Amino acid sequence: MKHIITLIPGDGTGPEISEATVKVVEATGVDIEWDVNNAGAEVYEKEGNVLPENVLKSLRKNKVGIKGPITTPVGTGFRSVNVAMRKIFNLYACVRPCKSYEGVKSRYSNLDLVIIRENTEDLYAGIEFELNKPETIELIDFIKEKKDIAIKKDSGISIKPISVSASEKIIKYAFEYAKKNGRKKVTGVHKANIMKYSDGLYLETFRRIASQYPEIESEDRIVDNMCMQLVQKPELYDVLVLPNLYGDILSDLAAGLIGGLGVAPGANIGDEIALFEATHGSAPKYKGLNKVNPTALMLSAVLMLRHINETKAADILEKAISSVIKEGKYVTYDLKEDRNDPTAVGTSEMTDAIVRKIKELS
Repeated sequence: MKHIITLIPGDGTGPEISEATVKVVEATGVDIEWDVNNAGAEVYEKEGNVLPENVLKSLRKNKVGIKGPITTPVGTGFRSVNVAMRKIFNLYACVRPCKSYEGVKSRYSNLDLVIIRENTEDLYAGIEFELNKPETIELIDFIKEKKDIAIKKDSGISIKPISVSASEKIIKYAFEYAKKNGRKKVTGVHKANIMKYSDGLYLETFRRIASQYPEIESEDRIVDNMCMQLVQKPELYDVLVLPNLYGDILSDLAAGLIGGLGVAPGANIGDEIALFEATHGSAPKYKGLNKVNPTALMLSAVLMLRHINETKAADILEKAISSVIKEGKYVTYDLKEDRNDPTAVGTSEMTDAIVRKIKELS
């Protein structure tokens, strides 16, 4: 079966690792036509638009896409392209597996966690009030009048909406994911002891949905305690489902447990469209140097292949990646025991090694 998939190469090191990922996916023999469209800072410099309409049109048509990392300026300029696409397509579930691979330097081994993060609301909804704007002063006065809470006049304000409907959707997704993938436990993460009307609503919804899945163990954890638990005894956890901000933070924490963002894949899932991406950024300082580790985007492609029911190809690709990492010969500098190891290879050489391993396994 032929699949038409949107490919967004990204910028910085994105095009290099996207090219590497295309190469290993094609080596599995899956019949894919790549519909290539780009977005991000480099497109903005040429076209004045970070997210051109052709990208959106392609995803609407093809329903499945994979995206290299995209540069987002910090503190100024346009809002994240990633966040924009999640909102436009209602990609409400961010799925970030964090799995140990032998050969990746880490303090832990044999971990296999999945972070499922709500993607559309919470503090990332983008409802913000800028310092000294008339509407900000008006909001501060309104809160003083209605709640008798004095917010400093020199404040910027972000609003955190958490709805029953979005909470239900992500929590049901987490339990269905656990059911489909043979997972044993789902942990709901929150700060309901403090934010009783937002996180409290989320926790109440979690407990109600959990009762509908008696075959799956469920529990909840306060987010700060969850951070400690993950560092102390991560092996006790399986699937974690979290509101947006906590999910963003804990997915990076969990990636740290398995060796870093270089081996952390990601998927953004909606009712109609799925977009797969590495968790890490675009690392523009390494652009064109044939240096960066392509593993995270390749593992994201593994998730993509499973999503389009190319399970055999997904299993072969994951096994090939893990075998090359375990052997440790043809890996990038960050996957060496010593990052200054002169035997480290570049992105393209590691890619070629994975292609050879796919051919051995096929």
